[in-house]
Amino acid sequence: MPIPLTILPTADDAAGAATDASPAFCQPAPPPGEPLLEVRDLTVAAGRRTILRGVNLRVAPNQVFGLIGPSGAGKSTLLKCLNRLAELTPGLTVAGDVLLRGRSVYAADLNPDDLRARVGILFQQPVVFPTTIYKNVVFGVRHLGAVPRRDWPEAAERALREAALWDEVKDRLREPAARLSVGQQQRLCLARTLATEPDVILMDEPTSALDPRSTAAVEELIVRLKARHAVVLVTHNIPQARRVADWLACLCVTDGVGEVSETACCDQLLDRPQCQAVVEYLKHGAA
Repeated sequence: MPIPLTILPTADDAAGAATDASPAFCQPAPPPGEPLLEVRDLTVAAGRRTILRGVNLRVAPNQVFGLIGPSGAGKSTLLKCLNRLAELTPGLTVAGDVLLRGRSVYAADLNPDDLRARVGILFQQPVVFPTTIYKNVVFGVRHLGAVPRRDWPEAAERALREAALWDEVKDRLREPAARLSVGQQQRLCLARTLATEPDVILMDEPTSALDPRSTAAVEELIVRLKARHAVVLVTHNIPQARRVADWLACLCVTDGVGEVSETACCDQLLDRPQCQAVVEYLKHGAA
């Protein structure tokens, strides 16, 4: 069912009365150039229930691409489709395609582990392994076998520096990772992702379990990381989206199914949303 729209001439009119009509799904052209990551007509279902329908997105290199929208719109599910983690959920089916540098991530000859090294993911709660800080960082490069053992220390230091954790742990690398604070553990998980030198880093509400100081540290990292990587960030924190995101997509629920209602550069979508569903979410449903 089409979503009724309100054209909003100014930010002050964000909840104003309807004026002229416009297309149901307002998707301005993304920045010029070939996308690093592209989602094409992606539909996800669990049995007979459709979770996501007809998602089309383009993520540019060196961009922080934010996914916002109400709970239950399928943002986390979409994120897991980008590196094929969704296929580990029994009963979940994915149609459509996701392209990384123009190649389908669902190609039969593509090893999922290799894909997940190139498209890493950071979850809400840090997932550290019950071993040392050092072994946590080199887990991916060790598993993939792409880096000689003699180069692991260099890879670990590089990743920890990029995650702004090296100075805090360089004398503690043989200690259990569980001794770190929650904020440090989240940056350790980021370092583990960075060690494999990914093209894209997926983040699913990475600061939701952190205190304000650790949240600020991770947000600063996100902005710095886009110099070398693309970042796709799921967040319910609208001020956070404004601080770190370059481009946004808002997923809303239509007839029980998550769909992309609007995509635009960050300020445009937050200050001058075109879709009524997005207006309502920003007015009433955003954290």
